[in-house]
Amino acid sequence: MILAFDIGNTNIVLGCLDGSEILFQTRISTSLDKTDSEYAVFIKNILDLYKIDSAEVEGAIISSVVPPLINVFRQVLLLLTGKNPLVVGPGVKTGLNITIDNPSQLGSDLVVAAVAALQKYEKPLIILDMGTATTLSVVDAVGDFQGVIIYPGVMVSFEALTKHTSQLPRISFEEPRNVIGKSSIDSMQSGLIYGTAAMLDGLIERIEEELGMKATVVATGGLSESITPHCKKNIICDGNLLLEGLKIIYEKNKKIRR
Repeated sequence: MILAFDIGNTNIVLGCLDGSEILFQTRISTSLDKTDSEYAVFIKNILDLYKIDSAEVEGAIISSVVPPLINVFRQVLLLLTGKNPLVVGPGVKTGLNITIDNPSQLGSDLVVAAVAALQKYEKPLIILDMGTATTLSVVDAVGDFQGVIIYPGVMVSFEALTKHTSQLPRISFEEPRNVIGKSSIDSMQSGLIYGTAAMLDGLIERIEEELGMKATVVATGGLSESITPHCKKNIICDGNLLLEGLKIIYEKNKKIRR
C-alpha cells in the first residue's frame, strides 16, 4: 500500500493505492503557509476517515509543480509513515522518452499523466489537464513525448475577467441555458464553458493536423468533467490518471531504491 501526492498550484491530489486498486482519492487546497506538522495533522485525519493505518503504508511518491512544498511533504511523510518518499524528477526512471528542447523544464505532473496514458490508451495521445493552467500534452504514434500547449486555466481566466471589469459579477460554474447569453451571468457562463470547449476542439484539430493522424484524447484535472462534455471531439475523462501514473513510476523505481 502506498500514498501518492500530486501537488499542484491550486490543489493537491492525494490518494492511497493497494496494488492496482485505488482505496481513495481526494483533493486538498495547496497552501504555502501551512507547516509540515499542520499538513501532517490534516492528512492523518483524512487517512483516519478512510480507515487507513499509516503503519501499513510501505512507501510514498510525490509529484510537485510547487518546489517549496517538496521538502514540506518529505517531512510530512516521514512523520506519518517513517518512510522517505520518492519524488518525481531528474534521475527517476519513468520510461517516457521526452523529445522537447529541455526535458528538465517539463512539469512532473505532465510526465506522470503521460506515463499512465501510454499504458492505458492507444497512441498517439493528446492529454488534457484542466487545472490552474490548461495543458495539452502530445505523445506521438511511437510513444515519444513531443511537447505541450499551455493556456491559462478556466478559473484563472474567470478571475482575471471579474477583477478587471467593474460590472461583471462573480458567478457559479454552471452550464448556461443557451450559447447566446440573455443576461450577464448566462453570457459569462457561455464564454467560460462553450468558449473553452471550442478552444479545445480547435487545438485538438490543429494537433492532429500536425501529427498527420487522429489521436486518442484523454482529459484529467478538476474541471475536465464540466468542460469536455461540451466539446465536439471525442474526449475520455479519466480522473485516476495521475494516481495511476504515480503508481507506475513508483513500481519502476522500487527495486532501484531498495
